[in-house]
Amino acid sequence: MLYQELLEIINDRERVSINETVLEQHSKGLTYHTGKLPDVVVFPTTEEEVVEVVKYAAANKIPIVPFGAGSSLEGHVIPLKGGISLDFTLMNKVVSVHPEDFLVKVQPGVTRKQLNLHLKKHGLFFPVDPGADATIGGMAATNASGTSAVAYGTMKRNVLGLRAVLANGDLVSTGGETIKSSAGYNLTELFVGSEGTLGVFTEITLKLSGIPEETIAAKAYFTDVVAAGSAAEMVLQSGVRIGKIELVDPKTIEAVNHYKGTSYQERPTLFLEYSGSKEEVDNGITFIEQLMEEAGCLEFEYERDSLKRAQLWDARHSAAIAVVSIRPNQLLVSTDVCVPISELAKAISYSREVIEKYRIDAALVGHVGDGNFHALFGVNPNDLEEMERFHNMNNEIVDYALQHRGTCTGEHGIGIGKMKFLEKEKASSLHIMKAIKATLDPDNILNPGKVFIRNEVEEYL
Repeated sequence: MLYQELLEIINDRERVSINETVLEQHSKGLTYHTGKLPDVVVFPTTEEEVVEVVKYAAANKIPIVPFGAGSSLEGHVIPLKGGISLDFTLMNKVVSVHPEDFLVKVQPGVTRKQLNLHLKKHGLFFPVDPGADATIGGMAATNASGTSAVAYGTMKRNVLGLRAVLANGDLVSTGGETIKSSAGYNLTELFVGSEGTLGVFTEITLKLSGIPEETIAAKAYFTDVVAAGSAAEMVLQSGVRIGKIELVDPKTIEAVNHYKGTSYQERPTLFLEYSGSKEEVDNGITFIEQLMEEAGCLEFEYERDSLKRAQLWDARHSAAIAVVSIRPNQLLVSTDVCVPISELAKAISYSREVIEKYRIDAALVGHVGDGNFHALFGVNPNDLEEMERFHNMNNEIVDYALQHRGTCTGEHGIGIGKMKFLEKEKASSLHIMKAIKATLDPDNILNPGKVFIRNEVEEYL
């Protein structure tokens, strides 16, 4: 019935699927959260098709879950109540580029790498880099950030406007094509980070940046994580316009060496990147090296060549897959707290103590430029004792972050994995969020069971 009625809207059997493999692919993300099959997967190609599918779902109270690259880490794309998985793979066009205005309009299925390849000829790039080649729609839905956030900010800072289909099928536009505006409520930032619970994106307007003339990547080794964290604080407090500054602990390097057959030094390591004109970069990297020496750096090395820069960053970019590969048939866990910069070194040190306490074989990596860090490891969801240790560990790390002016999620979002923490962190304002959700989606058809705790989700978990 559902399949046949959707076929009447889409009129293309290749874009409306109940194939078991396709359903399975849309049942979960990359991590340990238990999947659930949708009833049908729809691949729209136009905004008009999205509107018609949402109108049909609204009339019949059928759940809709937007789906991009499937790289979410907190179960955002799991169709907890079945229904329609709306896959935006085929809506992947760069709609228009305005290089003189440093902006671009894209459909939600465009991936980060695809977009930057398209922009290169204009001397521009989109700087938000969550690591995975995620879709722009998914990145906007979770307010993604990543390694470059210290210089360019999160998705909220880089999305100028968007078009979205509401739960009743109405099409709305927010924001615009200007860098700033004081016209009414900031609805764009309301939708960015809403995880598909308020509307379905059909077009996104992004702010772009110029490709720097020169870039240098550097690596600094330290005796311990606290020293590395303190060195990162010194760089940030110095006023240097650092592009990236990442921390990995010895466990991470050990995992990468095991996975790739490399022989990187297994020490706490800062990865840094500095960009600008050649003169700026020359002066900047000299100053950064001096700061590292003052902070007790054991060794400092840097590269200008693009290929060698990529090799130097290899240990950081390979961290997640390397850690999971240590234990075959395990599923990824990536915790995601964020604290003020002054609390970062202590928070990372505390997290290592908690990890050891619960006998979790985890690596720690951090976007230390903005106070965000992750514990990476693999788990067996069928091992109840192991899962209990993981949840206890995660609870203590999040509680520490909240007690030290931090947040339960820096960039992964709430999904189904952090709902109880949101209740604690936003206790005084959660009722406003719920009121907005109830107003825009009174029948709860848009990605139901995400962000807010509901009885059926608690039973499912």
